[in-house]
Amino acid sequence: MRRPRAGLLWLALLALPALGPTTAAAAEAAPKATEGLKLTGSARVRYETIGNQPRTGLNKGDTLVAVRTGVTAEYDKGSVKVVGTLQDSRAYGANGGSPLSTYDVNAVELTEAYVQAGLRGPLGPDTTATVQAGRFTMLLGSRRLIAGDDFRNTSNSYTGARVDIAAPRAGLTATLVYTLPQVRLPDDIPSLLKNEIAFDRESNDLRLWGGIVTKTGLPFRTAADVTYLGLDERDFPGHPTRNRHLRTADARLIRDPAPGRFDFEFEGGYQYGTIRDSLSPIAVPLDVSASYMHFEVGYSFAGAWRPRVEVDYDYASGDHGAASYGHFDTLLGSRRGDFSVPGLFFAIGRANIISPGVHLELTPNRRTDILLHYEALWLASRTDAFSFTGVRDPTGASGNFAGHDVDARVRYWLAQDRLRLEANAAYLIKGRFLKTAPDAPAGGNSSFLALSLLATF
Repeated sequence: MRRPRAGLLWLALLALPALGPTTAAAAEAAPKATEGLKLTGSARVRYETIGNQPRTGLNKGDTLVAVRTGVTAEYDKGSVKVVGTLQDSRAYGANGGSPLSTYDVNAVELTEAYVQAGLRGPLGPDTTATVQAGRFTMLLGSRRLIAGDDFRNTSNSYTGARVDIAAPRAGLTATLVYTLPQVRLPDDIPSLLKNEIAFDRESNDLRLWGGIVTKTGLPFRTAADVTYLGLDERDFPGHPTRNRHLRTADARLIRDPAPGRFDFEFEGGYQYGTIRDSLSPIAVPLDVSASYMHFEVGYSFAGAWRPRVEVDYDYASGDHGAASYGHFDTLLGSRRGDFSVPGLFFAIGRANIISPGVHLELTPNRRTDILLHYEALWLASRTDAFSFTGVRDPTGASGNFAGHDVDARVRYWLAQDRLRLEANAAYLIKGRFLKTAPDAPAGGNSSFLALSLLATF
């Protein structure tokens, strides 16, 4: 296996001394040199348990203890900033039949190491820009295509460059990126079970590029954005791929929630390009034609508990076995915002799904927030695997109704902004498809519980 490229990764760390004093008077200047230095960190321990796992080929029941620790150093010199984050993600209690992956384990990894510089007036007197280079985490737009899911035990990192441009008077912002997404290593089950340490890999074998333009100040206090992303992938030693070459165009219209008024969000995307029909290097390349949609309308009540009620609808296309490939690829997006909790219960997400639902948020006080969510589940294509379960009936005879999912989350700050307790629960009532498909796991309805404690400093 080729060694990971380190040039951009270490650029930020090498630049740090250059920002501080380098002369013989450094000792006298040391207090001023450290004025811009800030250290933050967090540690989280989570216990997860699942009964009647709905995904194929896994233990019927499982428990897992996931531990994530991170420390961030930020050195801010005004127009220039250097940031580094060291994160350690481990899991305990799994075995060969557990759904363990690099979503759970990435021991001792530098997830961020970048330099950021601010510019004034690059495109006119009322414009600003920020240029970022190195390794960094990233969120774009609604986070449905590019995000870092906080519930997940590991982070998505990218090595490359990012440019953010703002024109406040015009209500315009734009972000352009060219990156090499990190391939988290090791990624084989024996190594993950041992929480082994290996450097993540970055190379031209996996590239993500594109951008987003956002316009605010539209009628009815709305905003809109347009996103275009390219993902290019190819095999590398020991790691066959589907050789994805995907282009995703996305548009969104949003009105943010506020007490005493309606809000909404409408988003949709179309995906095209090519993909192999298997991991074999001689597999036939297929043209891609896939899509997704998300609609939600909500209302926020003023007064005690500040309830917000939302009705939502999600659709992501599946593959129908035609000449083109129709299974939508959510790229590096987050699933938790629209669907059930991941972790051991990583069954439902933006793939071959039709899902109307109801969503309720409550905030009883500054320390507590509550989320309740229900969704009905259908397959967009009855011959494709349902969402992320791996359950499939190629004949389509098992129908397209997968069931009902109910999930809840409660978060409570034991010490405000320092120590937080969180509980997540999900219950999947299996429909005809998840009961009768040829490879559907035996057993009744699926249940999941996660309890976590987060400390920050």
